[in-house]
Amino acid sequence: MQTNFDHCASLVREADRDRYLAALFAPAERRNALLALYAFNIEIARVREVAREPMPGEIRLQWWREVLSGEREGEGAAHPVAAALMASLAPYAIAPDRLSAIVDAHTFDLYDEPLPTLDDLDNYAVMTQSALIDVAADILGADRSGTMMLIRSAGIAYTVAGIVSGLARHAARGQVYIPQEVLDRHGITREQVLAREGSDALKAALAELRRHARRQLAAAQADMADAPPAILPALLPLALVGPALRPMERRGYEPFDVQPLSLVKRQWLLWRAARNPSRIFAA
Repeated sequence: MQTNFDHCASLVREADRDRYLAALFAPAERRNALLALYAFNIEIARVREVAREPMPGEIRLQWWREVLSGEREGEGAAHPVAAALMASLAPYAIAPDRLSAIVDAHTFDLYDEPLPTLDDLDNYAVMTQSALIDVAADILGADRSGTMMLIRSAGIAYTVAGIVSGLARHAARGQVYIPQEVLDRHGITREQVLAREGSDALKAALAELRRHARRQLAAAQADMADAPPAILPALLPLALVGPALRPMERRGYEPFDVQPLSLVKRQWLLWRAARNPSRIFAA
């Protein structure tokens, strides 16, 4: 019989293979909680895909807020991801409001309002991906006293890489995560992005974002020397960012036809980074 934690493991394996593989490098006794956290993140991050309209999405996110606050104890116990997540918080002294803040940040995904500036994009990344890494670090028992800037930079790099590689997928959902100031700087409109109009101007805008991602990787690399070894499994997915960005520098690059790294290569890159953490933030 499948347990709640088995369900979370299956969900993460199917929907977020990179984090699933990274979690396998975590201590066995902490792995279930880590996968429950990642399963929760999948549930939150895909709300727009499931709900399609803002109001049903808002209802789903509010349900998670109420589960985390203890207002839907019965319903939460019947939901395998919610049940596994709630069972994982107390043993690691994780305050539910830290996860509620991640839910709040993903409310942005439900609407078509632009991110005005690059700073706004950074803030979105910090409140979603950096916050997720931060909670994962607590589950792993890492001393986070000197990792705040490392986690911040890692979350931004991961988010920006996802934006430039997922442009076609986001456009199909009516979303544009490229900040408005970047679009304006290169003379591009949101409508052109949604219409999947490739152009040299769009490539220049995406190149600007890639440079930003690499600056964040470099900043994280500079802080990595002081990071506690226990945090490693939470950071391993960052080992895929640099390799994912590199093909976009080659001739023939098409912003709306970015091919993901093969599963075999992703597995190898994660394994290599686990053996040599200095490779995690290689740009």
